[in-house]
Amino acid sequence: MKRSVLLPVIVLFAAGYAVPVLAQETLPEVTVVATNYKYLKSVGGKEVSQPVQLLQRTAAEYDVKKSDYYEDDYDSYFVSFVLPEGQILAAYDKNGKLLRTAEKYGNVKLPAAVSSAVAKKYPDWRVSKDVYMVTYYDDKGTDKKYKLLLENGNKRMKVKVNEAGEFF
Repeated sequence: MKRSVLLPVIVLFAAGYAVPVLAQETLPEVTVVATNYKYLKSVGGKEVSQPVQLLQRTAAEYDVKKSDYYEDDYDSYFVSFVLPEGQILAAYDKNGKLLRTAEKYGNVKLPAAVSSAVAKKYPDWRVSKDVYMVTYYDDKGTDKKYKLLLENGNKRMKVKVNEAGEFF
């Protein structure tokens, strides 16, 4: 009786060691290049809308060296990325590093800080149109601002707000 119980335990124990050894494969070496991580970290945010994120990721992942017009002779390249909701004009160096961008997006979801600042300062007004503008410089950082068209009945007003909800 002991022999019949012990034999399956030994077989399961041996199979447990053999399966992982047989399952090991050698994977090819992968090199991850994060050339434009600084840009994504600078422009990204928790409350950025999906079209904005999509264009910014596309600009960050773009490889100038793989484009049809790439030549070693040029020091910089200008590339446009366009969606119906917005556009980016990006400048890259010959190594593919993102140097600067000029970005403009229309009618995006406003961050909570901007919405609450507008509601507090202009309680009876509503935002009828907004433009989100971003400028990024590799050496200076990012400037983000919102140009808002506010309406209250027949009255209209334009205001400018930064991402923290401060008017200027």
